[in-house]
Amino acid sequence: MMKLVTLHVPETYIDGLEKLVKNNLYPNRSEAIRIAIRDLLKRELWG
Repeated sequence: MMKLVTLHVPETYIDGLEKLVKNNLYPNRSEAIRIAIRDLLKRELWG
């Protein structure tokens, strides 16, 4: 189950996410953000 989270981020972050999606590294911004959060949690909590 997924929950919706709304947040404010700098425009430069959005620009970077768009580039990752445009370069086909991620299917969409949401997936890129989910992976970034997962990796942060792995490193900081679950490591």
